[in-house]
Amino acid sequence: MIALGFDHIEALLLAPLALIPLLQSVLRDTSIPSLLSAPVDGLSVLIGNILKLSGVLAIGASLIGAAGPHIAGAEQERFAEGAQIVMLIDRSGSMNETFAGRTPSGGEESKAAAAKRILKRFVEARRHDLVGVAVFSTAPMLVTPISDHLDAAKAAIDAIDRPGLDYTNIARGLAMALSMFKTSDADFSRAILLLSDGAGVIDPKLRDDLKAEFRKTNVSLYWLFMRTEGSRGIADGAAEDDESPQAAPERHLDLFFRSLGVPYRAIEAESAQATEEALKQIDRLERHPVHYVEKLPRIDLSAWAFALAFVATSLLVVAKLAEVGLGVQGRAR
Repeated sequence: MIALGFDHIEALLLAPLALIPLLQSVLRDTSIPSLLSAPVDGLSVLIGNILKLSGVLAIGASLIGAAGPHIAGAEQERFAEGAQIVMLIDRSGSMNETFAGRTPSGGEESKAAAAKRILKRFVEARRHDLVGVAVFSTAPMLVTPISDHLDAAKAAIDAIDRPGLDYTNIARGLAMALSMFKTSDADFSRAILLLSDGAGVIDPKLRDDLKAEFRKTNVSLYWLFMRTEGSRGIADGAAEDDESPQAAPERHLDLFFRSLGVPYRAIEAESAQATEEALKQIDRLERHPVHYVEKLPRIDLSAWAFALAFVATSLLVVAKLAEVGLGVQGRAR
C-alpha cells in the first residue's frame, strides 16, 4: 500500500487560491458592443477552458510542490546468502612494508595497500552481508559498526593503509571484534576475519575470557596471515627448540585459536595474489541463508509537481504573449 505524505502540509491551506483562474481570466478584458451576432467558436471555447485549467494547475501544483509530497519508504523482507562479518585488521608498522619485508618503492605495493584493494573487492561481491570494521595495533579502534551500509565499510577500508604503530595487541582487538556482535542477532551466521602479518602473545589472564566470549557469541574465526617472504609460518617451530609463545608467537596463536571450540581456519598468503585467493576461499565458506529486511528509500514527488507547474505557467505565458488587443473605432458622420 502506497503511503503518501507531506513535509509541509500547511502549504495546502492555500489550495483555494487555485480556483482564482476559474473566476478571473488571465487575459485582459476588451470592450466590444456584443458577441450575440458572432457565430459560436468551439476552438476559442476550448482554448479558454485550457487556459483556465492551466491557471488552476500552475497554482495548485506549485502549492503541492511547496508542501513536499513524497511516498514514504517501506520495509521489505528478503532472503539471500551472506553473513555478519567483522573485519579485524592489523595496523602495526610492518603492514606498511611489502611482502618482501621492505619499504615500498616504485610500483611496489605494501601489505596494507594490497589488503585495502582486495578487501574492498570482497565487500563489493557480497552485497547482502552486514559488515563491521575494526583495526588494532597497540590498542583497538572501532571504525564502523556492523551494518548494511557497505559504502561506509569501504570508506573504512580505504583508511587502513595509513601509517601504523609497531606493537600488535591481538587480544584487545579480538575482544573489540566480539563486542560488536549483538546478542539479538543470533540467527545470523557470524564470522571474524582477522587479517594480520604477525602474531602477538595473548596474556594468559585474557585467554579464558576470550574463550568464553567466543563460545557465547558463536562466531567463526578466519585468520588470514599475510606472511612476509622468508619468515616463519604458522606451523613452523622456533629455532633451538625454544617453544615459548615469545619465540614462536604464530604457532602458539594458532594453537590458542584451535582451542576456542568454534569453527576456525588459518590461511597463509605470501603475496597479494595469494591473499586474494584466500579471500575467495572465505567467500565460498561464509555463504549461508540470510533473512533480512531491506529499507526502501522514500520517493520525493516535489520535482514532478514543480515540473507540472512550470509547464502550465509556460503555457499561460505563451498565451499572454500571443494575445491580440481588439478595439472598436467609431467614425463621426
